[in-house]
Amino acid sequence: MRYFLETYGCQMNVADSELVAGLLAGCGYQRTSDPLNAQLILLNTCAIRDKAEATAQSRLGRFAQIKRKDPAVLIGVLGCMAQNLGDHLLESKPYIDFVLGPDRYRRLPEIIARRQHDPQHIVDTRLSRFEVYDDLFPSRAGGINAWISIMRGCDKFCTFCIVPFTRGRERSRSLDGIVAEATEAVRQGFPEVTLLGQNVNSYRHEEHRFPELLQAVAAVPGLRRIRFTSPHPSDVDERMLQVMAGHQNICKSIHLPLQAGADRVLRRMNRTYTRDQFVALAQRIREVMPGCSISTDIIVGFPGETPEDFEKTLEVMRVVQFDSAFTFKYSLRTGTKAAEYEDQVPETEKQTRLEELLVLQKSIGLARNLALVGRVVEVLVEKQSKKSAAQWAGRTDGNKWVVFDKGSARIKDFIQVHLDGSFGVALKGQLVNTPEDYHAVA
Repeated sequence: MRYFLETYGCQMNVADSELVAGLLAGCGYQRTSDPLNAQLILLNTCAIRDKAEATAQSRLGRFAQIKRKDPAVLIGVLGCMAQNLGDHLLESKPYIDFVLGPDRYRRLPEIIARRQHDPQHIVDTRLSRFEVYDDLFPSRAGGINAWISIMRGCDKFCTFCIVPFTRGRERSRSLDGIVAEATEAVRQGFPEVTLLGQNVNSYRHEEHRFPELLQAVAAVPGLRRIRFTSPHPSDVDERMLQVMAGHQNICKSIHLPLQAGADRVLRRMNRTYTRDQFVALAQRIREVMPGCSISTDIIVGFPGETPEDFEKTLEVMRVVQFDSAFTFKYSLRTGTKAAEYEDQVPETEKQTRLEELLVLQKSIGLARNLALVGRVVEVLVEKQSKKSAAQWAGRTDGNKWVVFDKGSARIKDFIQVHLDGSFGVALKGQLVNTPEDYHAVA
C-alpha cells in the first residue's frame, strides 16, 4: 500500500508525522508525495488557530474529489483537529474513513487492515495518561535537524489554548529512550537535534528533570548542536541556565513566550508569571549566557486587552530586545476559558495592534543583527539560499540565519563566516576559509 501524509501545525505535529511514517514503514507501506498515487491519504491537523483548521478543512475537500473517483482510497484525519472535532468531522465529511487523536496512532495498522473489509467509520480520540510512544522510532527524511519529542500534553491550562484538551495531561518519555533516539539520529547523519514538548522544561521522568536530560543528551557522541522548544517561563530555573552555559553543543538560544506585557492580561491568560518576573528572567538569561538569543510569542487583542495594556507589551519588547518574535492576533477557540469572555477585541483593532507590533519588532531585530556585523561566527550549512543558487543559507548557534557565497562549503559543514551586513531578518557574510576538514562525513 502506498500512503500520502500531509502535516499542518507545529513541530510537535511534524514529529508525530515522523512517528506515523515509522509505524507504517514497519508494516511495509511505502510513502508517496502524490495523493493521486496513494491508496491511503492521511492529514495530520492542527487546531491552535482558526486559519490552520480552515486550511485543513479546505484540503480535505480536495481529497474528497479523489475519493469520489476511487472509493477504495482510505482517508484518515489525525492530530489536534481530529481530537477537537471528532464525530463532527464525520458528520460534515462522511467520506472520511477514520479519525484518530494524537494518543491513538498505534491503532493505525489495525484500522487500515480492518477498514478494507469493514465499511464502519472509526473515531478514536481517547486521551491517555501514559502514551509517549517511547518504543517507536520515527522515519525521517534526510536533513540537518531531528525533532525529538520528549514529552506530551500540557498542564498549564492557559485560557486561550486548546492544547490540554487535544493532547491531554503532561507525561514524559524515559531519559534512556530520548538518549537512544538522539544517538540514532547522529548515526543517521543528523548534526542537530531539537527537543520538543508543549512545555519542554516541565520534563519529569522518575528522578530526572529537564536539566539532567539536557546534560545526558549533550553527552551523546558526535552530536554537534542541541536546541529545545518551547519552555514555559515559570519553569526556567538557574540549573537549566547553568547546564546550557556549561555545554558548547547546547545552543545559546531560548524561545521564551511572553504572550502579553500587562499583568492584568497575563492573569486572565493564566500565564503564572508577572511582567517584572519575565523581564528579570530575560535579563538573567543574558547574564549567564552573554549574547544569548531570545525569541518569543506574542498575542495581540486578547479579550479585554486595552490600548494601555497593549502599550505595556510594546514596553517589554523595548526592554528585553527580542531577537525575533512570532506574533498572532488572538484566535477564539471554542472550549477554552477565554472563549467565554464577553469583552472580545474587534478584528480591526487586533490588526492595527499587530501591524504596530511588527514594525517595532522589525526595528529591534535589525538592531540586534547589526550588532553582530564585523564578527566571525560558526554557521551550520543547511540549504541553498532562496535568493541565489550560488549561495548557501545556514544558522548560527544563536539561531540567526546567515547567507553567504558557497565557495567549497557543503551541506552539513560547520564553517566560519565573517558577518558584513543584514537584510530582512537574516545576516549576510563571507566565508573566512573552507579547509577540507570542515566537510561533513557523508
